[in-house]
Amino acid sequence: MSRMNEGDEAWAQKAMALLELTSLNADDTAERIVALCERAQTPVGNVAAVCVSSRFAGLARRTLDDARAREIKVVAAVNFPNGGASVATVASETQAAVLAGADEIDLVYPFNAHLAGDKQIGPEMIAACKAQCGRPGMLTVTLETGVLRDPQLIHDVCRMVIREGVAFLKTSNGKQIVSATPQAARILIEAIAELGSQVGFKASGNVRTVTEARTYLEMAQARFGPYWLEQKRMRLGGSSLLDDLLMRLGVEA
Repeated sequence: MSRMNEGDEAWAQKAMALLELTSLNADDTAERIVALCERAQTPVGNVAAVCVSSRFAGLARRTLDDARAREIKVVAAVNFPNGGASVATVASETQAAVLAGADEIDLVYPFNAHLAGDKQIGPEMIAACKAQCGRPGMLTVTLETGVLRDPQLIHDVCRMVIREGVAFLKTSNGKQIVSATPQAARILIEAIAELGSQVGFKASGNVRTVTEARTYLEMAQARFGPYWLEQKRMRLGGSSLLDDLLMRLGVEA
């Protein structure tokens, strides 16, 4: 594929800097996580973060530190993938990941319990995770918008989560039938704007190409302005997006 024009290349470079390179497979191994951390350091710049299962948080942090890539964050996914309803289990998992070296925690929202009518479990779980994080700005909440489905329900959950004081809202982890969609992303972005919050936004799940990434970047920029497109406000989560970014930027994946 030929190289992009300057405008497209700028978007690809921006996407690279905001990428949260992900490996959240049931059969992940230590070798695979080490390889993920190595891939996160590219000839055209490092990605923003790697997102791994909580059990691999320590390994990922040590691997990146050994490579002198401390600036790449390690995000540990907890309550993954099915959004269980045990607050105690999630608190324990979060504590272990933080102690192992995770820079950030990605909590899968207890969507099934919420759909079954339990509206208190979400705030309780978020509070328990925040208590274990130890400092502000660490907690992402993944809503699994493809499971919640109903736009009004997604909007209501977004507002509740924002009020709990999290760092990021995230569309999905890519393990459900429906993952990130522009429609869901728009709901999250509007909820953030409505509450005048400093909460960031992560588009994740089936964001595989530069074109798809640009859709979400342009959506956020249109609502909040170009300053929003920095790592503390915007992330793009995925495993295969890096391949397309490297190819489009003229680097062998």
